[in-house]
Formats: sequence, C-alpha cells, structure tokens
Amino acid sequence: MLSSIFSALLAVFIIQASPTAVWKAAVNHTEGNSYQLVVSGKVAPDYYVHPMADKYVGTVLAVEETDGVEIIGLPWEEFTPDEYKGETVVTGKYVLHQDLELTGSGKVNVKGTVTWSACTGDMCGMPEDYEFDVAVEISPRASLGRNDNKSGSLWGLILEAILWGFLMLLTPCVFPMVPMTVSFFLKQSDTPAKGRFNAFMYGLFIVLLYTVPISIIIGLTWAFGGSAVTADIFNWLSTHWLPNIIFFLVFMAFAASFFGAFEITLPSGWTTKADAKSNRGGILGVFFLALTLVLVSFSCTGPIVGTVLIKSTQGEFWTPMVTMLAFSIAFALPFALLAFFPSILKKLPKSGGWLNSVKVVLGFIEIALGLKFLSVADQTYHWHILDREVYLAIWIVCFTLLGLYLLGKIRFKHDSPLEYISVGRLALVIIDFAFVVYLIPGMWGAPLKALSGYLPPLETQDFVIGKYAAPADPATVSLNDTDAKNLTGSEVSLPHGLTGYSNLEDGIAAAAASGKKVFVDITGHGCVNCREMEARVWSQPEVLSRLRDNFVIVSLYVDDKTKLPEDKWVTTPDGKVLKDVGRVNSRLVLDRFGVNSQPNYFILDGEGNILAGPRGYNLDTDGFVKFLDL
Repeated sequence: MLSSIFSALLAVFIIQASPTAVWKAAVNHTEGNSYQLVVSGKVAPDYYVHPMADKYVGTVLAVEETDGVEIIGLPWEEFTPDEYKGETVVTGKYVLHQDLELTGSGKVNVKGTVTWSACTGDMCGMPEDYEFDVAVEISPRASLGRNDNKSGSLWGLILEAILWGFLMLLTPCVFPMVPMTVSFFLKQSDTPAKGRFNAFMYGLFIVLLYTVPISIIIGLTWAFGGSAVTADIFNWLSTHWLPNIIFFLVFMAFAASFFGAFEITLPSGWTTKADAKSNRGGILGVFFLALTLVLVSFSCTGPIVGTVLIKSTQGEFWTPMVTMLAFSIAFALPFALLAFFPSILKKLPKSGGWLNSVKVVLGFIEIALGLKFLSVADQTYHWHILDREVYLAIWIVCFTLLGLYLLGKIRFKHDSPLEYISVGRLALVIIDFAFVVYLIPGMWGAPLKALSGYLPPLETQDFVIGKYAAPADPATVSLNDTDAKNLTGSEVSLPHGLTGYSNLEDGIAAAAASGKKVFVDITGHGCVNCREMEARVWSQPEVLSRLRDNFVIVSLYVDDKTKLPEDKWVTTPDGKVLKDVGRVNSRLVLDRFGVNSQPNYFILDGEGNILAGPRGYNLDTDGFVKFLDL
C-alpha cells in the first residue's frame, strides 16, 4: 500500500519537475484589423493532455482583453485525436487558435495563458501554465479601414509608399532606365527652357501612367469584384515572351543608336500633323519614354502595386489611389531630376568628343542590362538559350570592350582621337576591369551575390567547379514538357542544393508525414528580387540549415509557361480555363494566400494552416531567421 502511494506521488513529482508541453505563441495578420493568435505546442513523449471540450481538465487558452486587443469568438484547436480508455486525448503536436481584432498604432501586446494538466497512464499532474506576451506591430494598412483612426493611418501609409517609391530606383529592373533617361534628354534638350519643360512633363507622365490606370482598374474591380483578371494582365506584361522581347529590342536599339549606327527620332509626319511650330513630337517622345519606364520596371514595382490592388478588394477605395499617387511621385522624382541634368550639361563648353564618349559608355551598359529581359523570357519558357554561363560570357566580353574603349584602343564613328588618358577616365578603367575580374570566376560557379538580381540562377549553369550541375532550370527538373504530365508528387531542385515540391498539397502531405512545417516560396523565374533573396538570405548558414532541416519547401512559380495536361487544368468561377503552371499557381496564391506578387513567403503546419506570413522582399537575415523560428 505504501509503495503504491509512493509511486503515485513520485509520478506526480516527475510530471511537475519540468514542463510536460512546450509552447510558442505568435500573432499573424490576416486582413484589415483582423489578426490570429496561434499557440503551437508539443506534448512530451509518454504524456497526454485533454482537449478544450473536456469541461473538467480540458486545456484552456485565455487571452487578456486589453486596450487595442478585442477577442473575436471562441478559441479553437488543432490536433490528431488519440484515445486513452475511451477518452479523446491529445498527444504530440497541439495548436491553439484565437481570432483577435487589434486597433491603434505602434505596438500592441497580446497577453494570455495556456493552462493544461498532463497525464501519464492513469496519473495526472497538477495544472501547468504557459504565459505569453507577444508584441505586435500594427500595420498602417490594418488600421486604415477604421473610421476612428483613418487619418493618422493614411499618412503612415502615404509615407511608406513614398519610401518605396524612392527605393525602387535601386532595384535591378528600374536602374537600367537611368542611362536611357540621361541619354534621351541629352538629345532632346535644345535649350535650357525646353529641357526643363520636357523634364517636368516626363515626371508628370510617369505619375499619370501609374495613377490613372490603377484608378481605372480599382474602379472596375470595385464594380465587378475580384482582381484575378488584373493580376493576369500584370503577370503577362512582366513575364510573357512578347513584351520582354520588345523591351530587349528597345534596349538594343538604344545601344546601337549610342554607338552611332543611327539616330532615334520620331517620324517627321507626327510633328507636322500635330503642330510643327510647337514641336509636339518631342512631347510624344517623352511620353513613350515614360511609358517604357513604367512597363519595364513593373517586375520590381509589382509588389507595391500588387498590394494596392489587393487592398481595393478589401473595402478600400480612395486610399489605394492616394497611396499610388504618393508612390508614383516619389518614383518619378529622381528621373525628373535626371532629366533636368542634361539641360545643365548643355551649358558646359564642348571639349572634343567627350559627349559622344558618354553615349558610347551608356551603349555598352544598355547591352548588358537589356539582356535581363531576354533572360526573363528564356527562364519562363525554358528555352535555355541564355543560361548563366552564356549570360556571363556576354557580360565579360561587353565590359572588356568597354575597358578597351575607355583606354582608347577602340574608336567609334563620331569619336575624337584620344591623345592621353585623364585621371577620371583611368579610374573608370580600373573599376571596369576590376568588375570583369569579379565576373570571371562566375563561369566556374562562383555565386556573384552582388549581381544575384541580374543573373540567371546558378542552377542553369552546366558546369560548376567541384560539382557537375544538374541540367538547367531549378524548376524544369519536374516542370519540363515531359514531367508536366506527372506534376503532382514530383520534386524540384532548388538553390543551394535544397529540394522541395512544386505542388502545395504534396508539400503539405510530406510535412504531415515528416513532422516538419511547410515553407511556401511564392516566386517566379523572372523575379529579380526572388533571386536576390535566394543568393543573399537563403545562402546564409543559419537560414540554409533551417530550410533544410525544419521545413518541407514548396516553390510556386507564378510565371512558368509550361503547359499542363488537360486533367490538370483549372477552371475559375467566372469560367476562365487556366492551362499552364504559372497561371494555375497565380490563381492558387491569390485565392489561398491573398497575394499576387513575389517573392512572398508563408509558413504552414502539416495540415495546411498558415502559421506565419506573408514575408516579402527583405534582405534582413536576422529577421528572416526569426520568421522561420515562429
């Protein structure tokens, strides 16, 4: 008798010696002011707890309702039911949820307690508690729909849009337009007054081209509902072979013009018909340059534009238009200032052929940067005509020729003889040849992280020193024409030796079987920011080890043009039939995750529930690690 009592007391003592379940709390934004508290737990081996439905010893999730925190509905739970003597119990993974509405601005703390009693066999211990205090940064977008705080939130969102507009200048698909802008206005500014007027109109056209179409689109989506059609249009512009080939040819045409092959001018008939005296052809040229800038930069500006479009389907109307206006003004301002600059250059005394030298240098840069658009088409359609080593070879040759030109070893039609090398030109030569030296190891697989946004993925390279690479594209391992017939269940190769799935449901099933979480990678072959994230963030040891060991990765390419077999086609509620991988994935991520831009990352549990996300383009490695550890 005494031994039985002693054993029981010992069992209780053992249960209480250390927590019998490990918990972690996170708060995820869903939409508007709506958030969801997710408390993920794992019951220790050989123990079980009772679910919430047990009114005597059931697990309890209690959230404090404080200023800025409103509890919506009752909590609910997720677990795989187990049984002990006819009772439903919880073993292993246990996830608790509570819907919340968070208001205010700045940080709000979500506090509460999880209480449970762990049992082993017939013996149950004393109740245990896990207290959580999660700091949540209230998104300006979340508060925008509330009338009680609309003004302050709107200004916060406008400020955010302005910052994004300025930052867009530094992205790989926007920056190539800088030399084109400078070169165009070098030719168009006959007088300082005309140069200033053209520069003003250039900035105005950029603002109008962003704001007016978006306003029309928002009006239509508001009237008819849904943004899937709009997302399809933008996806087509940024990834289809036709616009990308056109953009590539435009860059090559400008380069040829800079080298002296011909002058780019508008047809004389245009100016005659409009107004010969006012030279309105120049305004048309400025307009088309602004249109080119808006179109070719969309693959980088898409994330902010996509966010605005999603907001238009969430009850917002004027706010998206105002924020897009703020974004476009900030985006246009640097280009308008650059357009003013050539009119100042025209005042400087001419010294030989220095002006033509500027154009030739820009011509070499146009060739190098214009290849990006051909590469986008090549990646999305799996042509394999511009894989990484071919791309690098062209760049190496191009910048070597540029260095020789700067040294005076090569001359073009309108160049003046170079009698000596100035200090400034010598500095450019050193920078140029140093860049060439940096590029050369890339032919044997060096990652070249500084150029990750411009170059095709390393997986497209046929030979990497020390490792004979698998053929071509990371997605074509399973998404080529042959394997598309077996899309479901096939694995894909990913950067840095990672593997994953191209199908979300297969990834979730694999995660459930392995006990891992799902890392959803919403990406695209033509997404320069995706490549930069992979090269700069994924490659870090602390990130790479987590992706490899803790997650099943699912990469959803939204621009892959691989045709699907008929049994894989998806028909939308409005009757549209989606027949290729990219459009099917685009529809999936829009419906399931509420995003239509990339990169975007989500973390799911083994049942497909969202635990964290979205997380977009952000090169903060520490922040990405914290995201993965949620």
